[in-house]
Amino acid sequence: MNILQVLPELNVGGVERGTVDLAVYLLDHGHASVVVSNGGSMVAALQAHGVKHYSLPVHRKNFFIAWQCVKDLRRIIREEKIDIVHARSRVPAWIAWLATRKTEAQFVTTCHGYYSQNVMSRIMGWGKRVIVISEVVGRHMIDHFGVHPENIRLIPRSVDLEKFKFRARQPGRSSVVVSIIGRITPLKGHAYFLQGMAKVIRLMPFVRVRVIGDAPSSKKDYKNSLLLLVRRLGITDNVEFMGNRADIPELLQDTDILVLSTVTQEAFGRVLIEAQAVGVPVIATKVGGVVDIVTHEQTGLLVLPRDPEGMAVAVMRLINDGKLADAMAIEARRGVEKKYTLEQMASKTIAVYDEVRSAASILVIKLGAVGDIILSSPAFKALRQQFPHARIYCLTGQPGAALMHGCPYVDDVVVYDHKGKDKGPSGFWRMIKELNKYHFDKVIDFQNNTRSHLLAALCFPRFSYGYANKKMGRLLTDGIPDDQTHLPPVAHQFRILEKLGIIYDDDFLLEMWPRRDDHDFALKLLHDQWIDEKNHIIVGINISASDRWPSKNWPLASLAELCDRLAADGIRVLITGMDKDRALARQLALRTKSKPALIIGKTNILQLAALVARCRVFITPDSAPLHVASAMKVPVVALFGPTDPRRHIPPGKVSVLTKEMSCRPCYQSRCRMAVQACLKDITAYEVYLKVKEILKESDPGA
Repeated sequence: MNILQVLPELNVGGVERGTVDLAVYLLDHGHASVVVSNGGSMVAALQAHGVKHYSLPVHRKNFFIAWQCVKDLRRIIREEKIDIVHARSRVPAWIAWLATRKTEAQFVTTCHGYYSQNVMSRIMGWGKRVIVISEVVGRHMIDHFGVHPENIRLIPRSVDLEKFKFRARQPGRSSVVVSIIGRITPLKGHAYFLQGMAKVIRLMPFVRVRVIGDAPSSKKDYKNSLLLLVRRLGITDNVEFMGNRADIPELLQDTDILVLSTVTQEAFGRVLIEAQAVGVPVIATKVGGVVDIVTHEQTGLLVLPRDPEGMAVAVMRLINDGKLADAMAIEARRGVEKKYTLEQMASKTIAVYDEVRSAASILVIKLGAVGDIILSSPAFKALRQQFPHARIYCLTGQPGAALMHGCPYVDDVVVYDHKGKDKGPSGFWRMIKELNKYHFDKVIDFQNNTRSHLLAALCFPRFSYGYANKKMGRLLTDGIPDDQTHLPPVAHQFRILEKLGIIYDDDFLLEMWPRRDDHDFALKLLHDQWIDEKNHIIVGINISASDRWPSKNWPLASLAELCDRLAADGIRVLITGMDKDRALARQLALRTKSKPALIIGKTNILQLAALVARCRVFITPDSAPLHVASAMKVPVVALFGPTDPRRHIPPGKVSVLTKEMSCRPCYQSRCRMAVQACLKDITAYEVYLKVKEILKESDPGA
């Protein structure tokens, strides 16, 4: 793999040391390793190991500088053929995330801090995988940044045991060295530490205190206040401010006790495991991720934050009790070897990279009616074949959710009830927030309307595909013109999939996935109508199209005549329909001499599929049951009037009956001539002959 890590600078610090350690490890284990930063004192060490470094001002918050960095970083990603971009800080993360757009590089973050909740910090939760360095940071990212738990990976910081070698305590020394290591900021609690050490020094004047680390430029006044505090406490001769140091392993070798005095949620505390690796007993405030590292009385001592008295007592206890100090040092070293080695951190990180590389996430948007969802089933199958390891999601409405939950080609279904609980702008934004948890690489928009184009764009995928119709179509990264409107619906969808290397062929048929209980329910319905599928020839008829399309309905008189003709040949007729069709079904029953089985409003879509599967032939106008029958591989006689069968006919055994007229296809919900001749001219006898022809083809001896 080709890995690029990006961070603000490469000066002394825990994040910086971890970056260098991982970069070198990657290179030593056969991966290409690149680091981008604003430079710093550790660049030379990085390059000495052969790691490539690019200097960019990725630490700057200036918009124009950052935007130029986006362009430069994208160029580096392409030139170095980067697979993974790993961001370790917020400003570089924004630059890295934008740079990975329209590239195949995956974006990963590591949360090194307990971030405040603001727009700037949000980016740290946008990685395809979000690495956290402690459990408390992981919970923080889930609870306050909305990161999906599936995307969190816990990988603690590490220590290179080759550099931080264990050494036994050295009794009999004339002085005891107590060190604090870290940036000099109020959050690190240096003032409380110095107050505590003043109490120790009054009783034990042989104690020497080392303050290792320096203040950033914005905190120089705070450092000056600490220098003043040391003078006021009268411990100037015992305290040494050593500034930033690159020789931390050597300094720890000469330290007797390490103190971490952080007063806020500490994300982890890398210096603790470095000290434990060397065998230095540690004292730490009980905050944040520290409790993951230090077990009180076993691997160190925990004190309350902002408690100089408690800190002083703990230090004096370790000075006076050498056996306790030795026991904790040995136990702490075992813990480091077990959980915090460089090998463990690096191998777990590489495992995350492998996981991200092979786990693309794809969202398919299809918010239409049930029939439209069924028409998308070949596309889902093709996507699964093309991307066998990807996680594929379907965004659909309530009607399509029940159907898609049984689909073997999708990993999950996201329901967008835009006519119900998700209605209006607030519901729309709630849905956007939910979708952004999945960090989709590709979004395929089969709905192709203003709402779906906005949804696709606001998921912020690398690539989005669909028909670039209307103004919002410009939001698609890879939109295509909708200039072949007479294609059949499945072929029309596959034109979009061609952008992903998927070519349509006749093997892609419609599918539905009724469960065992759906089939049992269908058999019971037949049994209640005294119909035996083994001994009866069953022909199903869908009584009408949706309320929106009365112009699609075949005349009731023709339907009644067909029922009687089929019944005269010993064929059992099923009439299917929805609740809205009950009155129409009663009228049909009054018009027929035979008594067809009226299955009206008794099934959901999957139960209907199981029922239709028992039919030898199914007859329907242009409506969802046409697609149901096709999906269940049942021969269909489709009656087309105001719509064009070329645009709506599904693949499969479908026989189309229609009449050529100058006014059709009109796509009007009601006939403007008020005669509906396009369907009225399709006679019952014509349909009857087509049914007999299909039955004879399927069973020549019948």
